[in-house]
Amino acid sequence: MPDEQKPERRDGTTSAAGTDAGRPASRAAARARIEQQQTWVDLQVRQAMERGDFENLPGAGKPIEGLGAQHDPDWWLKKLVERERITVLPPSVALRKEDAELDAALDRLHSEAEVREHVEDFNDRVVAARYSLAPGPPLITMPRDVDATVAAWAERRAARRTVRAAPAVPPPRRHWWNRWRQRSEGGS
Repeated sequence: MPDEQKPERRDGTTSAAGTDAGRPASRAAARARIEQQQTWVDLQVRQAMERGDFENLPGAGKPIEGLGAQHDPDWWLKKLVERERITVLPPSVALRKEDAELDAALDRLHSEAEVREHVEDFNDRVVAARYSLAPGPPLITMPRDVDATVAAWAERRAARRTVRAAPAVPPPRRHWWNRWRQRSEGGS
Protein backbone atom coordinates (compact mmCIF):
# COMPACT_ATOMS: atom_id res chain seq x y z
CA MET A 1 0.00 0.00 0.00
CA PRO A 2 1.50 3.38 -0.93
CA ASP A 3 2.22 5.83 1.84
CA GLU A 4 -0.26 8.33 0.37
CA GLN A 5 -3.23 5.99 0.93
CA LYS A 6 -3.09 5.33 4.63
CA PRO A 7 -6.40 4.13 6.11
CA GLU A 8 -8.15 6.66 8.31
CA ARG A 9 -9.46 5.84 11.76
CA ARG A 10 -12.72 7.09 13.17
CA ASP A 11 -10.95 9.73 15.22
CA GLY A 12 -9.39 11.18 12.04
CA THR A 13 -5.83 9.93 12.57
CA THR A 14 -4.10 7.55 10.22
CA SER A 15 -2.41 4.34 11.28
CA ALA A 16 1.31 4.05 10.68
CA ALA A 17 1.80 2.58 7.19
CA GLY A 18 -1.53 0.76 7.42
CA THR A 19 -0.45 -1.63 10.16
CA ASP A 20 -2.90 -2.83 12.77
CA ALA A 21 -0.77 -1.72 15.68
CA GLY A 22 -2.88 -1.36 18.78
CA ARG A 23 -5.95 -3.04 17.22
CA PRO A 24 -6.43 -5.84 19.77
CA ALA A 25 -6.17 -3.36 22.63
CA SER A 26 -8.73 -1.02 21.05
CA ARG A 27 -11.10 -3.92 20.40
CA ALA A 28 -10.84 -5.02 24.02
CA ALA A 29 -11.50 -1.46 25.16
CA ALA A 30 -14.52 -1.21 22.87
CA ARG A 31 -15.85 -4.52 24.14
CA ALA A 32 -15.45 -3.32 27.74
CA ARG A 33 -17.30 -0.07 26.93
CA ILE A 34 -20.18 -2.02 25.36
CA GLU A 35 -20.44 -4.33 28.36
CA GLN A 36 -20.34 -1.37 30.72
CA GLN A 37 -23.04 0.38 28.67
CA GLN A 38 -25.22 -2.76 28.74
CA THR A 39 -24.94 -2.97 32.52
CA TRP A 40 -25.78 0.74 32.80
CA VAL A 41 -28.90 0.26 30.63
CA ASP A 42 -29.92 -2.78 32.68
CA LEU A 43 -29.47 -0.74 35.85
CA GLN A 44 -31.64 2.09 34.49
CA VAL A 45 -34.41 -0.34 33.49
CA ARG A 46 -34.27 -2.08 36.87
CA GLN A 47 -34.52 1.25 38.72
CA ALA A 48 -37.44 2.37 36.55
CA MET A 49 -39.24 -0.91 37.28
CA GLU A 50 -38.68 -0.40 41.01
CA ARG A 51 -40.09 3.13 40.79
CA GLY A 52 -43.14 1.77 38.93
CA ASP A 53 -42.56 3.69 35.71
CA PHE A 54 -43.73 0.72 33.62
CA GLU A 55 -46.98 0.11 35.51
CA ASN A 56 -50.37 0.98 34.00
CA LEU A 57 -49.06 1.46 30.47
CA PRO A 58 -51.79 1.52 27.79
CA GLY A 59 -50.68 -1.71 26.08
CA ALA A 60 -49.90 -3.72 29.21
CA GLY A 61 -51.07 -7.32 29.00
CA LYS A 62 -52.12 -7.05 25.36
CA PRO A 63 -50.43 -8.81 22.45
CA ILE A 64 -48.18 -6.70 20.27
CA GLU A 65 -49.89 -5.82 17.00
CA GLY A 66 -48.39 -7.22 13.81
CA LEU A 67 -45.81 -9.32 15.64
CA GLY A 68 -46.21 -12.35 13.37
CA ALA A 69 -47.01 -10.44 10.18
CA GLN A 70 -44.61 -9.63 7.39
CA HIS A 71 -42.61 -6.43 7.72
CA ASP A 72 -44.19 -3.45 6.00
CA PRO A 73 -41.81 -0.51 5.56
CA ASP A 74 -44.74 1.95 5.63
CA TRP A 75 -46.28 0.59 8.84
CA TRP A 76 -45.81 3.85 10.73
CA LEU A 77 -47.45 5.89 7.96
CA LYS A 78 -50.45 3.56 7.81
CA LYS A 79 -50.82 3.69 11.60
CA LEU A 80 -50.65 7.50 11.51
CA VAL A 81 -53.33 7.70 8.81
CA GLU A 82 -55.53 5.29 10.76
CA ARG A 83 -55.00 6.98 14.14
CA GLU A 84 -55.42 10.56 12.89
CA ARG A 85 -58.14 9.62 10.38
CA ILE A 86 -56.33 11.44 7.63
CA THR A 87 -57.96 11.26 4.23
CA VAL A 88 -55.62 10.76 1.35
CA LEU A 89 -58.28 11.21 -1.32
CA PRO A 90 -58.01 13.97 -3.91
CA PRO A 91 -60.43 16.83 -3.14
CA SER A 92 -62.74 15.97 -6.03
CA VAL A 93 -63.13 12.37 -4.88
CA ALA A 94 -63.56 13.43 -1.25
CA LEU A 95 -66.34 15.86 -2.24
CA ARG A 96 -68.00 13.18 -4.36
CA LYS A 97 -67.92 10.79 -1.41
CA GLU A 98 -69.28 13.45 0.93
CA ASP A 99 -72.07 14.22 -1.56
CA ALA A 100 -73.07 10.55 -1.58
CA GLU A 101 -73.19 10.49 2.24
CA LEU A 102 -74.69 13.96 2.70
CA ASP A 103 -78.32 12.88 3.19
CA ALA A 104 -77.34 10.45 5.95
CA ALA A 105 -75.26 13.16 7.62
CA LEU A 106 -78.14 15.62 7.39
CA ASP A 107 -80.54 13.10 8.93
CA ARG A 108 -78.44 13.19 12.11
CA LEU A 109 -78.97 16.95 12.48
CA HIS A 110 -81.82 18.28 14.62
CA SER A 111 -82.89 21.64 13.22
CA GLU A 112 -83.55 23.21 9.86
CA ALA A 113 -80.96 25.91 10.56
CA GLU A 114 -78.25 23.27 11.14
CA VAL A 115 -79.21 21.50 7.91
CA ARG A 116 -79.18 24.75 5.95
CA GLU A 117 -75.77 25.70 7.38
CA HIS A 118 -74.32 22.25 6.60
CA VAL A 119 -75.56 22.34 2.98
CA GLU A 120 -74.28 25.90 2.48
CA ASP A 121 -70.87 24.86 3.84
CA PHE A 122 -70.84 21.89 1.44
CA ASN A 123 -71.76 24.17 -1.48
CA ASP A 124 -69.00 26.65 -0.54
CA ARG A 125 -66.41 23.85 -0.59
CA VAL A 126 -67.69 22.58 -3.96
CA VAL A 127 -67.44 26.07 -5.48
CA ALA A 128 -63.97 26.59 -3.98
CA ALA A 129 -62.83 23.25 -5.41
CA ARG A 130 -64.16 24.23 -8.84
CA TYR A 131 -61.95 27.33 -8.89
CA SER A 132 -58.82 25.65 -7.55
CA LEU A 133 -56.40 23.58 -9.59
CA ALA A 134 -56.46 20.53 -7.36
CA PRO A 135 -54.72 17.33 -8.45
CA GLY A 136 -56.74 14.26 -9.27
CA PRO A 137 -59.80 13.58 -11.37
CA PRO A 138 -62.05 16.44 -12.46
CA LEU A 139 -64.76 17.64 -10.07
CA ILE A 140 -68.19 16.49 -11.23
CA THR A 141 -70.02 17.17 -7.97
CA MET A 142 -72.56 19.95 -8.31
CA PRO A 143 -73.62 22.30 -5.52
CA ARG A 144 -76.92 21.32 -3.94
CA ASP A 145 -80.07 23.44 -4.00
CA VAL A 146 -80.35 24.48 -0.36
CA ASP A 147 -84.14 24.84 -0.26
CA ALA A 148 -84.78 21.52 -2.05
CA THR A 149 -82.34 19.70 0.22
CA VAL A 150 -83.92 21.19 3.35
CA ALA A 151 -87.40 20.21 2.08
CA ALA A 152 -86.25 16.63 1.40
CA TRP A 153 -84.72 16.51 4.90
CA ALA A 154 -88.02 17.69 6.42
CA GLU A 155 -89.95 15.00 4.50
CA ARG A 156 -87.58 12.25 5.66
CA ARG A 157 -87.80 13.55 9.22
CA ALA A 158 -91.62 13.55 9.14
CA ALA A 159 -91.64 10.00 7.74
CA ARG A 160 -89.33 8.83 10.54
CA ARG A 161 -91.57 10.45 13.14
CA THR A 162 -94.71 8.76 11.79
CA VAL A 163 -92.99 5.39 11.80
CA ARG A 164 -91.88 5.95 15.40
CA ALA A 165 -95.33 7.17 16.45
CA ALA A 166 -97.20 4.24 14.88
CA PRO A 167 -97.95 1.59 17.48
CA ALA A 168 -96.16 -1.65 16.95
CA VAL A 169 -98.53 -4.46 16.04
CA PRO A 170 -98.14 -7.21 18.62
CA PRO A 171 -97.66 -10.70 17.26
CA PRO A 172 -100.73 -12.92 17.40
CA ARG A 173 -101.09 -14.56 20.76
CA ARG A 174 -100.47 -18.26 20.80
CA HIS A 175 -101.88 -20.38 23.54
CA TRP A 176 -99.90 -23.09 25.23
CA TRP A 177 -102.14 -25.87 23.94
CA ASN A 178 -101.52 -24.81 20.33
CA ARG A 179 -97.77 -25.11 20.87
CA TRP A 180 -98.27 -28.48 22.60
CA ARG A 181 -100.48 -29.74 19.76
CA GLN A 182 -97.95 -28.69 17.09
CA ARG A 183 -95.17 -30.43 18.97
CA SER A 184 -97.14 -33.65 19.43
CA GLU A 185 -98.31 -33.71 15.80
CA GLY A 186 -94.81 -33.12 14.51
CA GLY A 187 -93.30 -35.83 16.70
CA SER A 188 -95.77 -38.65 15.87
